[in-house]
Amino acid sequence: MNPKIRITFVMPCDDLSGGNRVVAMYAKHLMARGHQVLVVNAARHHPTLMDRLRMLRKMDSAAWAIAVKYPPGHIELSGVPQRVLKQQGALTDADVPDADVIIATWWETVEYVARLSPAKGAKVYFIQHYEVFDYLPVARVKETWKLPFHKIAIAQWLADVAAKEFGDHDVSVVPNSVDLQHFQTASRGKQKTPTIGFVYSLIPWKGVDIALEAIKLAQQQVPALQVLAFGAWKVSENYPLPEQCKYVMTPDQSTIRDIYASCDAWLFASRSEGCGLPILEAMACRTPVIGVPSGVAPEYLADQCGILVKPEDPQDMSAAIVSVCNMSDSDWRSMSASAYKKVSAYDWDDATTLFENALCHAIYKKNEV
Repeated sequence: MNPKIRITFVMPCDDLSGGNRVVAMYAKHLMARGHQVLVVNAARHHPTLMDRLRMLRKMDSAAWAIAVKYPPGHIELSGVPQRVLKQQGALTDADVPDADVIIATWWETVEYVARLSPAKGAKVYFIQHYEVFDYLPVARVKETWKLPFHKIAIAQWLADVAAKEFGDHDVSVVPNSVDLQHFQTASRGKQKTPTIGFVYSLIPWKGVDIALEAIKLAQQQVPALQVLAFGAWKVSENYPLPEQCKYVMTPDQSTIRDIYASCDAWLFASRSEGCGLPILEAMACRTPVIGVPSGVAPEYLADQCGILVKPEDPQDMSAAIVSVCNMSDSDWRSMSASAYKKVSAYDWDDATTLFENALCHAIYKKNEV
């Protein structure tokens, strides 16, 4: 049994992103084990004019069409203690308490934590993606991987990046789980009307263009095909929604489960993903996933738990959609049950044990030095 430790998470902000949901889950479970946990968040970032112009070169204009009034984030919703700073940007020692371990959750927060005194705890880099995207300062992102933080990666491919590109072979791999209490649904049969779903996003690497084209092709063969989608973006004319589509913008967290459970299949088209939480969430709701080989898709969609399709191939994804629509109810129920069995075999308690051990290892490394 691990000793009780003081833990600080440092986040760029509290929002409804999948990565923040993961942090909230670890914070809750660590607190339940008796550890002292605090989340420190910077002030919300409001994009400047230069920010907007820079992003408009890389992304659709609707990327900035987001309400100024932000909804509560996952940390606030979880009830985990948090400290929201007045300023954006770098931290000072006065902003965070002394602790046993301090966890940076994003490349910029690694830069902040690197400047803090040793009294703030053993420094950990919680890696949920490799953010070498052309709209970010790639050189700075890579420099954060070179810092002497103990790394906790959510997938083996991220640990492989640390080893091959940065020579760090001591990385703790802790896969994500999914909140089975929140997303679990009862077993069911196929929908009366064939229905698929996807997450609508204007971030290019999320691959919404692939999903939209696949749906368009599938509807030519299955005219009755219904589509459900949710996301945090206003719909863009450059990425128009398909016919017979119901879109829910920024849905209440309690309704997302119902959206997943109203589908015969969920589309996952991300070109690059650390994990791909919608895969796990849909499977927990007994909805098979049709996905490209990104994030955890190759592992989770094997063994008849879903359908893995070729990357950058709307035709292959379309064929998989049609295949699901043409399945017998008994075959669909079998795939649905396999999906749920796969995702429920590893829960947040299992993940927290691995995460807790990784934190203790980081503290040991610091003390050893």
